[in-house]
Amino acid sequence: MSALLDGLPVRSHSVGKFTTFGARLMEEAVSAAEANRNFSQILRSVKEGHSYVVTSHGTPVARIVPTKRSSALSDAAKSTLMARLRTQPVQIVGPRWSRDELYEE
Repeated sequence: MSALLDGLPVRSHSVGKFTTFGARLMEEAVSAAEANRNFSQILRSVKEGHSYVVTSHGTPVARIVPTKRSSALSDAAKSTLMARLRTQPVQIVGPRWSRDELYEE
């Protein structure tokens, strides 16, 4: 069966209750209706590290994955931002405040 994943055409085939999409993923396929009926159970399973591909009429439309997987993307975004900020000059706007002025009550 042909499908789109991340906007790219891939071939998919079932392996028991799991579906593979190209060589990229090995996730459990779940229909949108089934995901809706069992959402709490799916979230508990995701918390344990499992991943799901939600399908609509057999076509992948979404992924439910543990958040830890996205930490690499978050780290990369943070590194890119920090690198950009290091190249920008520091601009002092307004008067400088002393520590005492900042923590005055």
